[in-house]
Amino acid sequence: MRIIAITWKDALVRFSSKIEILFFLILPVFFTFILGGVGGQQASMLSIAVVDNDDSQLSAALVEALKQSQDLTVHLLSSGTGQAQYKDRQVDAVLMIPAGFQTNLAAGQPADLNLERPSGDVNGDQAERSINLAVAQLNRAVEAAQLSTLEAEKIRPFPNTTDRQAYFLERSAAALQKMAAAPPRVELTMAASEKASLDERAQASVGQLVTWVLLPLLGTSVLFAYERNGKTLQRLLTTPTRKSTFLLGTITGQLAIGIVQMAVLVLFGIYVMHVPWGGSPVSLGVMMVSFGLASVAMGTTLGTFIKTERQANSLSILIGQVLALLGGCWWPLEFFPPAMKTLATALPTYWAMQGFSDVALRGLGLPSIWPEAIILLGFALTFFLIGLRRFRYE
Repeated sequence: MRIIAITWKDALVRFSSKIEILFFLILPVFFTFILGGVGGQQASMLSIAVVDNDDSQLSAALVEALKQSQDLTVHLLSSGTGQAQYKDRQVDAVLMIPAGFQTNLAAGQPADLNLERPSGDVNGDQAERSINLAVAQLNRAVEAAQLSTLEAEKIRPFPNTTDRQAYFLERSAAALQKMAAAPPRVELTMAASEKASLDERAQASVGQLVTWVLLPLLGTSVLFAYERNGKTLQRLLTTPTRKSTFLLGTITGQLAIGIVQMAVLVLFGIYVMHVPWGGSPVSLGVMMVSFGLASVAMGTTLGTFIKTERQANSLSILIGQVLALLGGCWWPLEFFPPAMKTLATALPTYWAMQGFSDVALRGLGLPSIWPEAIILLGFALTFFLIGLRRFRYE
């Protein structure tokens, strides 16, 4: 009953100010939403205008190859309309297919394409890369058709240029058809951690959960400073309440609030960000408890070193932000230099990110997250012992 009473009292103290709701719910949800790509939506397709001044079989084949791109939305427009839409920024780029495009290719001559796109623009860069892929596909078909035409000409010369061009176009179409039906010869397999880093929604959901739950649990130190300066701890000396009972009540209350906050952010991730948190509820529960214990234990230890609420508040925010940054909560660790990656393994936030990512990004179960959970529980035990040893009523 004493533990329950202390837990309830701490919850009332923590939420005595309405601003606590800002840090408990509003800011975590806001940053998760923004950093996850505005609700976890997929990046919008790049829009390009294509002006086909050749209107030939090969120009149509190029347009079709562009339409097959997963990154492009292709609008086949006249020259004037395409230029107008590009000027008004309704499209990201304009591709001009000149007259004589097919004739030059059939004669073995280069055919130039004119691409207009903003310089130094990310969308323009991506549009250019996608267009280059489509052009490369057409180039392979044209090269195959040219070789076939040359070999056919060695066996039996074409009676005229018209027949030669007709044969070339027939072989080009056949090459494009074969290429479209060809099975993949090379398959790219990426490590799980590399795949995970590409999912902005899951990275934001996991990283912001770790960040915004860690900060208030480190803020347990503020609670200790408040109790100590308000003489509440000294008055406990007149009761039969043991030091371990008081600490257990405080830790239980903060841990329960942290788990509720994690549950809210997980539900937001599932239903708004569409992050697959629910693949292994048991694994998720183990990680939530392990991370919560490690965080509140760090807050308990911090509370034994500081004297005032202002110190506790400043240090908990500073330490929490540094641990979140170095632990990979804000950016994937793949972006960090090797020395920073090695340093990160000494931090509880690193192991929290790994464990939660195993659940949310990789869909792994309980056997896979045990190492991370055990390490976090080791952090919790270490900090609890330090906090218990250093705890003073005054």
